[in-house]
Amino acid sequence: MNSFEGMITEIIFNNTDNSYAVCEFLSGDETLTITGCLPLISVGDKLRVTGDFVVHMEYGEQLSVKYFEKLVPEGREEIFIYLSSGAISGVKEVTAKRIIDMFGDDTLEIIRDDPEQLAVIKGISKEKAISIHNQYIEQIGVSQVISFLGQYGINASLAFKVYNHFGSKSVERVKLNPYCVCEIPGIGFTRADQIAYSMGFAANSPERTAAAILHVLSEAAANGHTYLPSDIIAGEVYNLVGADKETTERQISNLLIEKKLNRVTLTDSAEAIYLPTMYTAESGCAKILTKLANKPADEIPLSEKDLQGDITLAPEQLEGISSARKNCLTVITGGPGTGKTTLLNTIISILKKQGLDIALCAPTGRAAKRMGQLCGMEAKTIHRLLEMSYSDDDAKMTFSRNQYNPLETDVVIVDEMSMVDIVLMYHLLKALPDKCRIILVGDSDQLPSVGAGNVLRDILASGLTASVRLTKIFRQANESMITHNAHRINAGDFPVCNGEGSDFFFLPRHNISDGTDEIIRLCLQRLPSYLGRDPKDCVQVLCPSRKGAMGTENLNNILQNAFNPPSHGKPELKRKGFVLREGDKIMQIRNNYDMEWYTADSRIGSGIFNGDLGIIEKIDARSGIVTIVFDQEKTVDYPIELLDDIELSYAITVHKSQGSEFTAVVIPMYQCHKNLMTRNLFYTAVTRAKELVALVGREDVIQFMTSNNHEDLRYSGLAAMMTEGFK
Repeated sequence: MNSFEGMITEIIFNNTDNSYAVCEFLSGDETLTITGCLPLISVGDKLRVTGDFVVHMEYGEQLSVKYFEKLVPEGREEIFIYLSSGAISGVKEVTAKRIIDMFGDDTLEIIRDDPEQLAVIKGISKEKAISIHNQYIEQIGVSQVISFLGQYGINASLAFKVYNHFGSKSVERVKLNPYCVCEIPGIGFTRADQIAYSMGFAANSPERTAAAILHVLSEAAANGHTYLPSDIIAGEVYNLVGADKETTERQISNLLIEKKLNRVTLTDSAEAIYLPTMYTAESGCAKILTKLANKPADEIPLSEKDLQGDITLAPEQLEGISSARKNCLTVITGGPGTGKTTLLNTIISILKKQGLDIALCAPTGRAAKRMGQLCGMEAKTIHRLLEMSYSDDDAKMTFSRNQYNPLETDVVIVDEMSMVDIVLMYHLLKALPDKCRIILVGDSDQLPSVGAGNVLRDILASGLTASVRLTKIFRQANESMITHNAHRINAGDFPVCNGEGSDFFFLPRHNISDGTDEIIRLCLQRLPSYLGRDPKDCVQVLCPSRKGAMGTENLNNILQNAFNPPSHGKPELKRKGFVLREGDKIMQIRNNYDMEWYTADSRIGSGIFNGDLGIIEKIDARSGIVTIVFDQEKTVDYPIELLDDIELSYAITVHKSQGSEFTAVVIPMYQCHKNLMTRNLFYTAVTRAKELVALVGREDVIQFMTSNNHEDLRYSGLAAMMTEGFK
């Protein structure tokens, strides 16, 4: 880290939405280029900055600022430069000179402590004087928070989030209870614990134990659990901070009183402890789903003509049509090739003939796009259907469609239901209008949602809902070894590989180095040549794990250097643990509904979604703008602060691939974390391929994953709440 004191002499670039800036900075006789999160800065500001020097191939050496402190201008000249710079709205050179002529070196103290005195100056009303005071106080407040938290290792960007969250009382709040910063995304318990330790908080303080409890439950939610039993919490808290069971239970009771936790007794658990968000979502889903399952529905008419066509429907498909016609809630499940799409299109056709309005949706952008293509009508993400937006501080999602402003539709059909988590499901169910039917479609044998809950399986386990499971594999699908092997894997049988004319291959490579070389050959040469496609478009590597020699992080670095090696004049940006270059294949990893895109034929729109794949077209590190083209048509200009929303995608995890289809997939089959070497993960990976699957690795790993029907326990209470209630 390097520290400098000086003055901002020029602002080259400033994004007011997130405070990322590029500035010229005069320190003594030396002029530096500084970059980073620099909120509320102006030309003339005196700063103390701390950061690391980085060298950009086009713009040279820059100081990447991690922490900074605004210094109070001293003397008339510095105060004039500050006030006349535009730092305070409504104050320009003439007004700044009048203020300084009146108050001299005491100008800033007057603005801070007695702003009404400013009203004696021509052109400044009492309202304007208060506005000048408020702006100055805000700048001081931000600077104080950044400076205060900087001494505990919290960088300016995160400190600014703390200020936005707690306002002018930020420093007081943190001093009173440093664990309050756990509420800020990106900080977390570990950093809060370090701050508390530095401030002298005892290791056995009640604030620490309470924060540890909330942290354990937050981590549990991130790992798929909607609640935890109290004895599990006690064990996790002991491992984390050393608090005994009695101390933990006492703090749980306090958090219950403060309404920061919910406690219920489920039929299958002595005591379930929920975070309020999880409890509201799971109990709310249970109530609405139970009501829908028991609610009588007007039967939709059906004639023989409705079922006449080129395809003869199987009995179980006819059962699905009957259920959708007669019930407010229907669940349709089935594996690949079992006719879900045919059934869905038949149901849609019947509904349309009755003049019913239908809304199609799926949990991700790629899944929605695929659903729309298969069904021949628009499909939206669930978030877009519910008209999601962000609250003013961008910290919380809000949905315009809810129980007070329900959807305007007669039928909602949700595809890829296995990916839907409990919170999203609750928001969708709340927005259903009266007399609306909902049809849930998915494959219950695939991986559960990344978010908390076990929604599809719990709904089926409740036994309350009308449900149809499709099992018959139709002739066309049966000709594909991908479909055939997907069902073999699901049944615990080793896949049939390498047959003549097959679309399913196994290339045994016991050594990881040999396996890596083979994956490179497959991706760059063999499969593109075989399929006659562009390598970046037709092949996707799917890994069980992020970590390890055959995890996505390592393989992305290797494949990036094979597909898109560094070269002189090719711009690149260093990110956390990886590099982005022009020409790289990337994936969006979060939904961003406000992100604007444009096309070559002048179409414009908004929305880039979790799972969308793109190519980096241009990097302008000076301005922090990265231009990315998604789906070969949508161009998006990313500011540098949003680059955490993308990652290299030469290799992606199987979890990230859910809801997507790829022409060909390459799956490394090597040892990784045992919890990831499961049958349903292997099954999910195989079902992502449309034309070809290539397994590379060890036969014993394939055998183990095929045989391993173990699934990590998910604590979820939806099925119990639906069937026997709770208290």
